[in-house]
Amino acid sequence: MPSRSGADLALLLLGSYRNLVDEVVRELAARGFPDARPSHEYALRAIRAGADNAAELGRRLAVTKQAAAKTIAVLTERGYVTSGPHPADARRNQVRITDHGLALMREGEAIFDEVRARWERRLGAAELVRLEGQLAQFVGDAPIDLDAPGWAAQELG
Repeated sequence: MPSRSGADLALLLLGSYRNLVDEVVRELAARGFPDARPSHEYALRAIRAGADNAAELGRRLAVTKQAAAKTIAVLTERGYVTSGPHPADARRNQVRITDHGLALMREGEAIFDEVRARWERRLGAAELVRLEGQLAQFVGDAPIDLDAPGWAAQELG
């Protein structure tokens, strides 16, 4: 096998990620969530972790408050969150995940597990564990924080 470049490695990682996510998005659509997008997952995770307003969501997603407000509007329109007066400060709105949003998150997590199981069947259990261990070396010991991936800003608009 010929030697690959660093750019080839980046494209392989990106392509693997896109294939994984695209498979999950297709399956979510088949299970009743046709409007779910990867950016919704980032936003919902951030909201679940405490980003309950546009300013905080913007900080966590590394986007402007206006972009976060647009994301909240889309999530509200699709029934994944509600927004209303904050109980401690009526000048602010508070965002909360709805039961529909929680169902989306649960279904997405289950589908990711199913896709992982398919990868395990394809690669073999030991090889997938090895791959995960190798990838974890590049992530480091810190927990992976999907609340604010820097590149999510592009997808959020």
